Amino acid sequence: MKLRLPCQDFALCKEVSGPDGSVLAAVVSDGAGSASHALGGAKTVCIGFLRAAIRHFAAGRQIEDLDDNEALHWLDDIRDRIYTYARKAHVRPRDCAATLVGLLAGPRSALIMHVGDGAAVVREEGTPDWLIPSWPFHGEYASSTRFVTDDPLPPPSVARLALRLDRIAVFSDGIERLVLDHTLKTAHVPFFERMTAAVAASNAGGLDSSLARPLRDYLNSDTLCERTDDDKSLILAVRP
Repeated sequence: MKLRLPCQDFALCKEVSGPDGSVLAAVVSDGAGSASHALGGAKTVCIGFLRAAIRHFAAGRQIEDLDDNEALHWLDDIRDRIYTYARKAHVRPRDCAATLVGLLAGPRSALIMHVGDGAAVVREEGTPDWLIPSWPFHGEYASSTRFVTDDPLPPPSVARLALRLDRIAVFSDGIERLVLDHTLKTAHVPFFERMTAAVAASNAGGLDSSLARPLRDYLNSDTLCERTDDDKSLILAVRP
């Protein structure tokens, strides 16, 4: 980022075995810039979401079984993990404030669990349309949003899609204003088409480090950092 401070974003992505086939679990968390342990909070959010997904599918459940009550259980478990981390670090939970953009994409459906800013932008297989199932939340004041650690617990936005997705982007708020039109509430389609085209051309299964390095360099480039002074995380995935 422009201020040259340590990155306070964290992101994880993993294919998980579900009863109907492989499920992509992707999660990005942005630690609050004002929180002293923001990175620890963001890392705990991502690990908590991924572990909840692994348990869910290991128990033979499907994406469709993740109802609103179950989503709250996931969020409660993530908060418990943050509270444990905060106690060990001798800080308050709000010192670990972080957002959550979590996505599950299976063979025939998908789900986005969202608290705060950042977003997931997805494309249904066989169509040219990019969707934003859950819009980023911004508060009354500049750079304000909701966090997983807020008290009381903010209700998560849970968006369910009875769609087979073939292209996915999950990102933190650092690139929001570069890739989303906040007036029309639409995605900047050329950006996502261009970025995922490189992934689609790859023969690698899973992480392609030959693409990850140039993506990191692009997100850290002076040109991009001149347009946004926040941390930037971006997960890109394509169904073959």
